[in-house]
Amino acid sequence: MIGGSARYRSRVSSPQTAPEGEQSSAATDEFKTVLTWRGEDTDRLEQVRLVVSGARVKAYGRIIAAATDDHEPFSASYELQTTDTGITRRLTVHLICGDTGETQFGITRDNEGTWLIRRPDGEIIQSDFEGAEDVDLALSPMFNALPLRRMGITPADGTVEVPVMYMYLPSGEVKPATMSYTATADGVDLVSPLATTTITLDDNGFVADYPGLARRV
Repeated sequence: MIGGSARYRSRVSSPQTAPEGEQSSAATDEFKTVLTWRGEDTDRLEQVRLVVSGARVKAYGRIIAAATDDHEPFSASYELQTTDTGITRRLTVHLICGDTGETQFGITRDNEGTWLIRRPDGEIIQSDFEGAEDVDLALSPMFNALPLRRMGITPADGTVEVPVMYMYLPSGEVKPATMSYTATADGVDLVSPLATTTITLDDNGFVADYPGLARRV
């Protein structure tokens, strides 16, 4: 693990750099806020309610997407909880799709690094996903913040390869993947299974602009 979350802890403790509309506490390093992203060149919105305490993140979000050439219309609601060090502990995803109806996925990660995925068809998947400590939900800018806040990547670190448990939407297919992050003066260069771009972050380590995918509104 490179660095730590101290870079963002010092920022979230400052009311001057807290997101607009949040409730913050410099003494406890905690804040609550709602963030919204609008899809770029597509009809898609994501909104998430965040409860942050240091590196720990609780997120309650929803993605609503119109049909495109790549996917049917869908809605994906999620609830995420990390450990006190920012590692994913559990994620629930509730999908509503035009053709397949409603499905729900339950995902947990234990202290030994084993992921347990309960699929809507009753199948249970167990895997270490090549050492992944994070989930990445396709089409969601929010999930990129998980490794970036925890690791506090700087330009001195060069390119950092982050293994993730990657969930594609709206199919719900889950695969191991690698996210590549390189901090620069202009933002963070990102290479993912779906995009190669440069993202920008706010003072608390959450994505403000993800060119090609979504922008905060």
